[in-house]
Amino acid sequence: SKTMKEQDVKYSTQEYKALDKSISELSSDRETTSTELTAVLDYFAKIKERCIAKPETYIERAERRKAEIEGLKEALRVLEDEVALTQRGRRGGARGHFLGRD
Repeated sequence: SKTMKEQDVKYSTQEYKALDKSISELSSDRETTSTELTAVLDYFAKIKERCIAKPETYIERAERRKAEIEGLKEALRVLEDEVALTQRGRRGGARGHFLGRD
């Protein structure tokens, strides 16, 4: 009976030590996994921010359109100036324009 109790204590102690070691390893694994998950979620948040289109506000759309219209008006002025210079050159010829005749 005493020998059986000593054996029980011995096996219980071994089981306790094995379980304690498993708990330690699993806790370490959990910490590592948690750290990796945090890093992945941070990276995902950055990617999501760049990849998912955000709706423009009315003011942003209006400003973008205004800038686009101004650019188109400037391009039109440049083209009109080029057409005017081309037409002036055809009417008077190069010499006529040079001598002040239009």
